Amino acid sequence: MKILALDLGKSKMAACVYHSLTHEYRFDGAPLERGMLSDVLGQERPDRVVIEVGPSAGWVGDLVRRAGIELQVANPNHEGWRWRNVRRKTDRLDALKLAQLSASDQLPQVHLPNRGVRQWRSLIHYRQRLVTRRTAVKNRCRSILEAEGIPTARGVKCWTQAGVSALRSQACPWEETSAEELWRGELWEELEQFERLTAALQRVEKRLDAMAKSDRRVALLQTIPGVGPRLAEAVVALVDDPHRFGRGKQVASYLGLTPRQYQSGQMDRQGRISGQGDRRVRALLVEVAWIGQRYNPWMQETFQRLCHGSPARRKIAVVGVARRLVIRCWAMLRDHARWSPPPMTQAA
Repeated sequence: MKILALDLGKSKMAACVYHSLTHEYRFDGAPLERGMLSDVLGQERPDRVVIEVGPSAGWVGDLVRRAGIELQVANPNHEGWRWRNVRRKTDRLDALKLAQLSASDQLPQVHLPNRGVRQWRSLIHYRQRLVTRRTAVKNRCRSILEAEGIPTARGVKCWTQAGVSALRSQACPWEETSAEELWRGELWEELEQFERLTAALQRVEKRLDAMAKSDRRVALLQTIPGVGPRLAEAVVALVDDPHRFGRGKQVASYLGLTPRQYQSGQMDRQGRISGQGDRRVRALLVEVAWIGQRYNPWMQETFQRLCHGSPARRKIAVVGVARRLVIRCWAMLRDHARWSPPPMTQAA
């Protein structure tokens, strides 16, 4: 088999052409451009192309798949890919290692979804970044007023139409601000950003809602009491093909919701969750696990059972609820089934 392994940089790529039968290889390099990559594929005609996951992996993978060539995408975060004890590390050696691991069927791989799913994921993440930026603006507004000893409404009341109007009454454009009250100009700028971010967030959510309406899988997950469109679309986009997971534990591990394990001899201890995978989706799952206890008896019963009557276990319990929730979401997507409340555990 002829393997073409590519180490992708920002503007160039290092290529290793590797023959799995003879173990012969040679190196080459070229600018990382669509036209150049098409030429390389046409000249080499490889049986398989191997790349690392990264910013350029999407369009490179699309181009390779359109050419009808087998594609493997390596996971550089895997333990077997660490360079702890290596004296030399170069782009060419990276490409050679990709080829050798692929030839020996030892390459840790990741799933590369199609372009539509990648764009959907990107928009979901962009919405979450907008929320983060708007939260930072809110905190800055409160900080400015706190420094001046001016009280603000608590919670969401501060950001209703009446609450924002009250904040506006304290702010002034720069040309109307005296040297002793420059904080009013700062508050004005922050409120301008707040309104721009709010408008942008509304436009993005409108687009996401339109996409969700055309996807039955999102509506399917929303049959779970407590699960709204934001979590449903995030899980659907992240799981993509539910059949690529063999069991629920793999889904939980993919999202970093399984505990780390430390085992040696008689000692076998489980620690904190691994934290691998998409932290934004993991945060959404935990948030819904907290809020969903108001609307979903199964979440409430599971949370209470995992607490074992100890308030100190509340955070551990809510992560356990999040893990079980995403497994049930995956099973529903796999089986095309609506939410069916599981039988409640009888209290002892």
